[in-house]
Amino acid sequence: MYMITEAEGKIRIPPSKLGQDIDAIVGEVSHEQFEGKMEQDRSLTILVDNVRAEGLGLIVHGDGAVHQTVKYRRLAYIPKDGEVVEGIVIEIREYGAFVRFGPLDGLLHVSQVMDDRVDIDQVNQRLVGKESGRFLAVGDRVKARIVSLTFDDKTPQDSKIGLTMRQPGLGKLQWLEEDARKGEKGGEE
Repeated sequence: MYMITEAEGKIRIPPSKLGQDIDAIVGEVSHEQFEGKMEQDRSLTILVDNVRAEGLGLIVHGDGAVHQTVKYRRLAYIPKDGEVVEGIVIEIREYGAFVRFGPLDGLLHVSQVMDDRVDIDQVNQRLVGKESGRFLAVGDRVKARIVSLTFDDKTPQDSKIGLTMRQPGLGKLQWLEEDARKGEKGGEE
């Protein structure tokens, strides 16, 4: 789930940056320090803007840098267990497909791709349904549900996120469109 929130944090302005335009430096250091970081509430900060210094900065003895409190607006993403996400297949492996949704990647295990036995076509980088003939390849857009979350606070991109497409309304977008057309034709007859 994406959200825009107000946040507050502390930044360290290195001595080499002192004497420059303080507003520009506060913004630059805030982008470097907060973007791409996982917060304690498990939200991942994607973008920081409207950064402003609050009060006077502190100089810590022996450091030489200014430690400044800042307030800012941020665009954040919080993956939720059970959330339906739309993403793109970025890699096919022998055990499943990696799907990028927003700023994170999730694993779609071969057992969670479809209600069919799945064969791995390594040469063409595809997962192929044995009976249906449907396939999943790099670049395909999919709709999946998050079924497991294990966060890596230090490197959010290394978080383990499990996905499934074996529920109604989920799957490769092309399959969903085909199924909808079949349903419309079936209703008219």
